[in-house]
Amino acid sequence: MDIHVARAADGQHVLTWNATPVRCAVGRTGIRLDKREGDGGTPVGAFTLRRVLYRADRLAPPVTGLPTSVINRDDGWCDDPAHPAYNRPVKLPFAASREELWLDSLVYDIIVILGHNDDPPVPGMGSAVFFHLTDAGYGPTAGCVAVQLSDMLPILAAARPGDRMVIAPSPQAMAACDPAGGRGPDCFL
Repeated sequence: MDIHVARAADGQHVLTWNATPVRCAVGRTGIRLDKREGDGGTPVGAFTLRRVLYRADRLAPPVTGLPTSVINRDDGWCDDPAHPAYNRPVKLPFAASREELWLDSLVYDIIVILGHNDDPPVPGMGSAVFFHLTDAGYGPTAGCVAVQLSDMLPILAAARPGDRMVIAPSPQAMAACDPAGGRGPDCFL
């Protein structure tokens, strides 16, 4: 299954899976062809859904075909391009720059790790690009894709290893490149 994300004609962003469109939030600088660390952009490309992390103190384990793990208070993600653990999970406390995964807000109650810049990580090309939950107002993310819990759960229930999130600048670019048809994400560049 490919999950498509693009900017709609009305300026909002839409995630479509199994022909079902839902509103989503993306990075504060939109969908970017030239993703860099800290730019607030959501990268263009096709990214494998790696695994699901969830807050067991707030949610039951999500039904999914993807591997799942519980988020603990000491879980973090390294976003320091100069550190060897860049774009990798880390345990807190952690001296280098990192993102904390255990938040007071609900946005990280479910995190889907995307295969962005991880095989291997290239310093400065972006880290911690996740698929997670949005706030009620669909506020911008730091570069992730986010949906409401009511939209996330059926997507996870349908998800299997090898499924991808395909992010394009527009539906027209998505149709022209047709990543599922073999032209791949480099077509967007």
